[in-house]
Amino acid sequence: MERAGGAGAAAALGQRLAEGGQGHVLRFWPELSAEACRELAAELRGMDVAEINRFFRRARGDGGGAAAAAGLDARMQPVPRDVLGSASRDRELLPRWESRGLAEIAGSRVAALLLAGGQGTRLGVPYPKGMCDVGLPSRKTLFHLQAQRLRRLQQLAEEQHGTPCNIPWYIMTSGRTMESTREFFVKHHYFGLKKENVIFFQQGMLPALGFDGKILLEEKGKIAMAPDGNGGLYRALGAHGIVEDMERRGVQSVHVYCVDNILVKVADPRFIGFCLEKGADCGAKVVEKTNPTEPVGVVCRVDGVYQVVEYSEISLATAQKRGPDGRLLFNAGNIANHYFTTAFLKDVVNTYEPQLQHHVAEKKIPHVDITTGQLIQPEKPNGIKMEKFVFDIFQFSKKFVVYEVLREDEFSPLKNADSQNGKDNPTTARHALMSLHHCWVLNAGGHFVDENGTRIPAIPRVTNGRSDATPADVNDNLKDANDLPIQCEISPLISYGGEGPCHCPGPPFWSFFVRCITGST
Repeated sequence: MERAGGAGAAAALGQRLAEGGQGHVLRFWPELSAEACRELAAELRGMDVAEINRFFRRARGDGGGAAAAAGLDARMQPVPRDVLGSASRDRELLPRWESRGLAEIAGSRVAALLLAGGQGTRLGVPYPKGMCDVGLPSRKTLFHLQAQRLRRLQQLAEEQHGTPCNIPWYIMTSGRTMESTREFFVKHHYFGLKKENVIFFQQGMLPALGFDGKILLEEKGKIAMAPDGNGGLYRALGAHGIVEDMERRGVQSVHVYCVDNILVKVADPRFIGFCLEKGADCGAKVVEKTNPTEPVGVVCRVDGVYQVVEYSEISLATAQKRGPDGRLLFNAGNIANHYFTTAFLKDVVNTYEPQLQHHVAEKKIPHVDITTGQLIQPEKPNGIKMEKFVFDIFQFSKKFVVYEVLREDEFSPLKNADSQNGKDNPTTARHALMSLHHCWVLNAGGHFVDENGTRIPAIPRVTNGRSDATPADVNDNLKDANDLPIQCEISPLISYGGEGPCHCPGPPFWSFFVRCITGST
């Protein structure tokens, strides 16, 4: 082990691992090159073995969890109306919330925080999800679209309040995505944003473990590592001084969201304004579940405490319950889209984060057999990966609120390749964005014609299989009578949410259409 920094340091490392019951990770040390030894030693020195063992014991120990889960249905309560804001049911309040949010943005008191640690493995690409091009006419990536929404939002706030402003964009990557993400932003000149307002930081990694708690090797000289979940955000905020950076910039409200939602309204002023008006320290944006068995977690109360209950933990009988209005009783579908005050995040980092318990996912983990040195490709789960979830901190909120939006306006995740199950893939994401922009054009008084020049009739857009049935809703949700969306894409620099030139009457539709497609880059 002398090749990795001297006999004394190497012996100390070996002893620490052995005392923690993980000495087997050095089993192939004599076979490694000097460079491989140095890399493995560096990785192991940054690893707190005692802490990992403690995580494993807490995660695998029952601690009454199974008994508690057994009675979960009886302890669940839906989100009460007094903490709920709705884009469809509180339409008269939307302008006020938006105005409040834009004022906060104009004062440079709002930041966006992007969870971008995911690789595009399930999409069949070897790069981060944010770099994915879903085939829009503009060929813009998810990163590009989100950056331009931030630019447009800054412009709207400046126009309304007459003062320059900035929305800092904090981007949490993982060890696997940091370098490529940075390079992508540099290559594209930060998509027109100021470099100093785009702040990258990295979430932590944890080793994959066998069912016996032993660290698994990916290669003879490499630990099998995985990101610590989007709930690793809170530890990363502390480790990289992000909350302190927010305080120095005067940020008081933070919008946290995941990279893979093509429709995300980054730093949504209505959501922010709603949370501010309610005096909330924590908020969740949700969409209404489409049916009882939809595989999405729901925001609710359990024993009076807000949390997200996974769909697999809810019985079918409970999932099917409906209220007097005919809606599912537990219908607040979680979309990993949240509001936090900076003060609340500071409390989480300094006080609550160590209390969070890891969730366990049993996985098929390729690994090197310690006895034979052969790479094993398991056919069934052979180990666990531990992670925390971003919503785990809801329980610590002193004032929690929920904001419901229309799925077709704000949620279309990108999870799978087009060749897979036909859901949440590049095609569905592309169609969702073009359908939304199509509706913006129709709502502005534009129309589409077919190849014969015949005007295509517009029909009311149906929400979640039903009509939300006020005349205003019908008028503001028009859709053409086509199965597939027309190739309509509006640059975020032209319209953030349907405003701006989309509401300008006058010119024939085709000239308007061309301006919207091209926009400015």
